[in-house]
Amino acid sequence: MMDGRLRATKHGRVNEKGSEVAIEPFRTAYIPRPSDMVIGYVEGCTNNIWFIDIGAPFNAILPMSLGPGKAAFGGTRSILDIGEAVLCRVQEVEETHSSVVTMKGLGLRKIRSGNIEQVDPHLLGRLIGKGGKALNQLKEDTGCRIIVADNGRVWVDGEFDSIITVRDRLQAMSDDAKSTGVGA
Repeated sequence: MMDGRLRATKHGRVNEKGSEVAIEPFRTAYIPRPSDMVIGYVEGCTNNIWFIDIGAPFNAILPMSLGPGKAAFGGTRSILDIGEAVLCRVQEVEETHSSVVTMKGLGLRKIRSGNIEQVDPHLLGRLIGKGGKALNQLKEDTGCRIIVADNGRVWVDGEFDSIITVRDRLQAMSDDAKSTGVGA
Protein backbone atom coordinates (compact mmCIF):
# COMPACT_ATOMS: atom_id res chain seq x y z
CA MET A 1 0.00 0.00 0.00
CA MET A 2 1.49 3.33 -1.10
CA ASP A 3 -0.28 6.67 -0.89
CA GLY A 4 -3.54 4.86 -0.14
CA ARG A 5 -3.26 2.76 -3.32
CA LEU A 6 -2.30 -0.86 -3.86
CA ARG A 7 0.88 -1.33 -5.90
CA ALA A 8 1.97 -4.59 -7.49
CA THR A 9 5.53 -5.66 -8.24
CA LYS A 10 4.37 -8.06 -10.96
CA HIS A 11 2.29 -7.52 -14.09
CA GLY A 12 -0.82 -9.67 -13.91
CA ARG A 13 -4.50 -9.99 -13.09
CA VAL A 14 -6.06 -9.04 -9.78
CA ASN A 15 -7.78 -11.85 -7.86
CA GLU A 16 -10.00 -10.80 -4.97
CA LYS A 17 -11.27 -13.29 -2.38
CA GLY A 18 -13.09 -11.53 0.41
CA SER A 19 -10.72 -9.03 1.97
CA GLU A 20 -7.66 -10.69 0.38
CA VAL A 21 -6.20 -9.31 -2.85
CA ALA A 22 -3.58 -11.20 -4.89
CA ILE A 23 -1.91 -10.76 -8.27
CA GLU A 24 -1.84 -13.71 -10.67
CA PRO A 25 1.33 -13.01 -12.71
CA PHE A 26 1.21 -13.28 -16.49
CA ARG A 27 4.74 -14.67 -16.54
CA THR A 28 6.78 -16.49 -13.93
CA ALA A 29 10.40 -17.54 -13.74
CA TYR A 30 11.35 -21.15 -13.15
CA ILE A 31 13.08 -21.73 -9.81
CA PRO A 32 14.70 -25.19 -9.70
CA ARG A 33 14.05 -27.65 -6.89
CA PRO A 34 15.74 -31.00 -6.26
CA SER A 35 14.13 -33.89 -8.19
CA ASP A 36 12.49 -31.60 -10.80
CA MET A 37 12.50 -33.12 -14.28
CA VAL A 38 13.63 -30.45 -16.74
CA ILE A 39 14.36 -30.01 -20.43
CA GLY A 40 17.53 -28.05 -21.03
CA TYR A 41 19.82 -26.92 -23.81
CA VAL A 42 23.59 -27.39 -23.79
CA GLU A 43 25.04 -23.86 -23.73
CA GLY A 44 28.70 -24.66 -23.26
CA CYS A 45 31.18 -27.19 -21.98
CA THR A 46 34.63 -27.61 -20.49
CA ASN A 47 36.82 -30.70 -20.29
CA ASN A 48 34.46 -32.52 -17.92
CA ILE A 49 31.33 -30.36 -17.41
CA TRP A 50 28.40 -29.23 -19.55
CA PHE A 51 26.51 -25.99 -18.85
CA ILE A 52 22.77 -26.51 -19.30
CA ASP A 53 20.16 -23.77 -19.80
CA ILE A 54 17.14 -25.00 -17.82
CA GLY A 55 15.27 -21.69 -18.01
CA ALA A 56 16.30 -20.67 -14.48
CA PRO A 57 18.14 -17.46 -13.56
CA PHE A 58 21.42 -19.43 -13.55
CA ASN A 59 22.61 -22.23 -15.83
CA ALA A 60 22.84 -25.70 -14.33
CA ILE A 61 25.95 -27.82 -14.52
CA LEU A 62 26.04 -31.41 -15.72
CA PRO A 63 29.26 -33.12 -14.62
CA MET A 64 30.57 -35.88 -16.88
CA SER A 65 30.04 -38.37 -14.02
CA LEU A 66 26.28 -37.61 -14.18
CA GLY A 67 26.12 -37.33 -17.97
CA PRO A 68 24.76 -39.76 -20.55
CA GLY A 69 28.09 -41.49 -21.22
CA LYS A 70 31.80 -41.50 -20.64
CA ALA A 71 34.32 -39.75 -22.84
CA ALA A 72 38.01 -39.13 -22.66
CA PHE A 73 38.99 -36.03 -20.69
CA GLY A 74 38.20 -33.10 -22.98
CA GLY A 75 35.79 -35.11 -25.14
CA THR A 76 32.53 -33.74 -23.76
CA ARG A 77 31.42 -32.32 -27.12
CA SER A 78 31.56 -35.79 -28.67
CA ILE A 79 28.73 -36.84 -26.32
CA LEU A 80 26.64 -33.64 -25.98
CA ASP A 81 27.31 -30.71 -28.28
CA ILE A 82 26.31 -27.08 -27.86
CA GLY A 83 22.67 -26.47 -28.81
CA GLU A 84 21.47 -30.02 -28.18
CA ALA A 85 18.43 -30.59 -25.95
CA VAL A 86 18.43 -32.96 -22.99
CA LEU A 87 15.86 -34.39 -20.60
CA CYS A 88 17.45 -34.39 -17.15
CA ARG A 89 16.65 -34.16 -13.45
CA VAL A 90 17.76 -31.51 -10.94
CA GLN A 91 19.94 -33.32 -8.43
CA GLU A 92 20.74 -30.46 -6.11
CA VAL A 93 20.30 -26.71 -5.77
CA GLU A 94 22.99 -24.79 -3.94
CA GLU A 95 22.59 -21.74 -1.70
CA THR A 96 23.80 -19.56 -4.57
CA HIS A 97 20.83 -20.84 -6.64
CA SER A 98 23.09 -22.69 -9.06
CA SER A 99 21.99 -26.26 -9.67
CA VAL A 100 23.45 -29.61 -10.64
CA VAL A 101 21.51 -31.84 -13.03
CA THR A 102 21.85 -35.53 -13.81
CA MET A 103 21.06 -37.71 -16.80
CA LYS A 104 21.41 -40.90 -14.74
CA GLY A 105 17.92 -42.28 -14.34
CA LEU A 106 15.05 -43.92 -16.14
CA GLY A 107 14.02 -42.02 -19.28
CA LEU A 108 16.62 -39.25 -18.96
CA ARG A 109 18.34 -38.76 -22.31
CA LYS A 110 19.37 -36.56 -25.20
CA ILE A 111 16.32 -35.40 -27.17
CA ARG A 112 16.86 -36.39 -30.79
CA SER A 113 13.41 -35.88 -32.34
CA GLY A 114 10.21 -33.93 -31.92
CA ASN A 115 9.67 -30.33 -30.94
CA ILE A 116 10.09 -28.39 -27.70
CA GLU A 117 7.48 -25.81 -26.71
CA GLN A 118 7.55 -23.34 -23.81
CA VAL A 119 4.71 -22.83 -21.31
CA ASP A 120 4.86 -20.54 -18.29
CA PRO A 121 5.67 -22.76 -15.28
CA HIS A 122 2.63 -21.55 -13.33
CA LEU A 123 0.34 -22.92 -16.07
CA LEU A 124 1.64 -26.50 -15.86
CA GLY A 125 -1.12 -27.60 -13.48
CA ARG A 126 -3.70 -26.41 -15.97
CA LEU A 127 -1.97 -28.22 -18.85
CA ILE A 128 -1.71 -31.49 -16.95
CA GLY A 129 -5.19 -31.28 -15.40
CA LYS A 130 -6.59 -33.05 -12.39
CA GLY A 131 -5.09 -36.53 -12.22
CA GLY A 132 -3.39 -35.96 -15.59
CA LYS A 133 -6.71 -35.99 -17.47
CA ALA A 134 -6.08 -32.93 -19.67
CA LEU A 135 -2.62 -34.15 -20.70
CA ASN A 136 -3.86 -37.68 -21.40
CA GLN A 137 -6.73 -36.28 -23.48
CA LEU A 138 -4.28 -34.17 -25.51
CA LYS A 139 -2.09 -37.24 -26.10
CA GLU A 140 -5.12 -39.31 -27.12
CA ASP A 141 -6.53 -36.64 -29.45
CA THR A 142 -3.25 -36.08 -31.30
CA GLY A 143 -1.43 -39.41 -31.02
CA CYS A 144 1.68 -37.52 -29.90
CA ARG A 145 4.16 -38.48 -27.23
CA ILE A 146 4.31 -35.56 -24.79
CA ILE A 147 6.58 -34.93 -21.81
CA VAL A 148 5.85 -31.92 -19.61
CA ALA A 149 8.94 -30.80 -17.69
CA ASP A 150 8.79 -28.87 -14.42
CA ASN A 151 10.56 -25.88 -16.00
CA GLY A 152 7.70 -25.24 -18.43
CA ARG A 153 9.26 -26.88 -21.46
CA VAL A 154 7.11 -29.43 -23.25
CA TRP A 155 8.53 -32.09 -25.58
CA VAL A 156 6.14 -33.18 -28.33
CA ASP A 157 6.89 -35.97 -30.80
CA GLY A 158 4.58 -37.32 -33.49
CA GLU A 159 3.25 -36.51 -36.93
CA PHE A 160 3.86 -32.95 -38.14
CA ASP A 161 0.16 -31.98 -38.20
CA SER A 162 -0.33 -33.40 -34.70
CA ILE A 163 2.63 -31.41 -33.35
CA ILE A 164 1.09 -28.25 -34.83
CA THR A 165 -2.23 -29.11 -33.15
CA VAL A 166 -0.50 -29.51 -29.77
CA ARG A 167 1.36 -26.22 -30.29
CA ASP A 168 -1.92 -24.42 -31.09
CA ARG A 169 -3.64 -25.87 -28.01
CA LEU A 170 -0.74 -24.86 -25.77
CA GLN A 171 -0.89 -21.32 -27.16
CA ALA A 172 -4.67 -21.18 -26.72
CA MET A 173 -4.33 -22.38 -23.12
CA SER A 174 -1.72 -19.71 -22.41
CA ASP A 175 -3.80 -16.96 -24.04
CA ASP A 176 -6.92 -18.08 -22.18
CA ALA A 177 -5.12 -18.07 -18.84
CA LYS A 178 -3.87 -14.54 -19.46
CA SER A 179 -7.33 -13.27 -20.39
CA THR A 180 -9.20 -15.00 -17.54
CA GLY A 181 -6.47 -14.86 -14.92
CA VAL A 182 -6.65 -18.58 -14.23
CA GLY A 183 -3.50 -20.49 -13.37
CA ALA A 184 -2.44 -23.52 -11.41
